[in-house]
Amino acid sequence: MQEHWEHYGHDADIGVRGIGATLAGAFEQAALALTAVITDPDGVEPREAVEIACEAPDSELLLAEWLNALVYEMAVRRMLFGRFRVEIDGTRLRGQALGEPTSVPRHRPAVEVKGATYTSLRVARTSDGGWLAQTVVDV
Repeated sequence: MQEHWEHYGHDADIGVRGIGATLAGAFEQAALALTAVITDPDGVEPREAVEIACEAPDSELLLAEWLNALVYEMAVRRMLFGRFRVEIDGTRLRGQALGEPTSVPRHRPAVEVKGATYTSLRVARTSDGGWLAQTVVDV
């Protein structure tokens, strides 16, 4: 399975989707899709690591918590993240977001993501045994 991220349209907002061989991989790819709403993730250097921990009663709500934690950290730290490491143990997620301070001239941010919504929130197995993690983000 080729892990990847993608966007999908949704009215005035945008959907982010991660496909991974594992649940953690799908969450990492969904985080890349989140960054790609703002800027090209490949243009973000992994200069600083930010530790993130969250918990939710199920994997769908955990995805929303993870993405909202990333939105919060980007806003408070004025950073962008281009690489992610995720470990999931049941209903708990421990992650690391690697990135750098936002540089408007270099990153050319397209929009500001306000948060992950529950619209089309879905975490499920794919037909080839991998994982899909998706939701709509408010821009």
